[in-house]
Amino acid sequence: MMAEQSRDDDYSAAGFGGSLAFGSRPALLIVDVVMAYLAKDSPLYAGVEAELAANERLLAAARAARIPVIFTNVVYEPGGFSGGMFYRKVPALKAFERGSPLGAFPDTLQPLPSEIVVSKQYPSAFFGTPLAGMLVAAGIDTLLITGYSTSGCVRATALDALCHGFAPFVVKEASGDRDAHVQQANLFDIQAKIGEVIGCADALAHLTAIQSQHEETR
Repeated sequence: MMAEQSRDDDYSAAGFGGSLAFGSRPALLIVDVVMAYLAKDSPLYAGVEAELAANERLLAAARAARIPVIFTNVVYEPGGFSGGMFYRKVPALKAFERGSPLGAFPDTLQPLPSEIVVSKQYPSAFFGTPLAGMLVAAGIDTLLITGYSTSGCVRATALDALCHGFAPFVVKEASGDRDAHVQQANLFDIQAKIGEVIGCADALAHLTAIQSQHEETR
């Protein structure tokens, strides 16, 4: 406890840990919640079933609130040429070659025809994709970010969201990693330097408030 308190005090004294406001035009961005991390025979299996359940709750609430929902997945051509150095660095990414069942969304978290799916080849959902332009055109100012893994694609996406001018709100119970220590270290660093780390209950409260506003204006 003392070590954690000392760390928190040190970061605070250094000027980290400012806060970002939740904006008026949010979207839900679900990063790579696909079978590669959920199928127990996958080399990328991460034991993140609880985080899947949290994503299911958030997705239902986002749809009820009528805010934009964006899913991402990872797709490579056979051989991984489109993945460049990232594909070379992480051989497990072969699981995402086009047509692999490990690249599919789970049955309980399927995009609707009206929802956007952004296919990417690198960690960030922004790198080499039209995501930033789509969000700007839609007037989005805030992203609720979830998915797998916290230390990889979630973190990279949150950082690029910040750099593109969108307030990133990472939902901790809906963002998973294969190791609890890695998970906690990355959530700490995201909160200190990149965005806001919030609980699922707080995210659901934001979405419920938006839903209520819609109902009041009917």
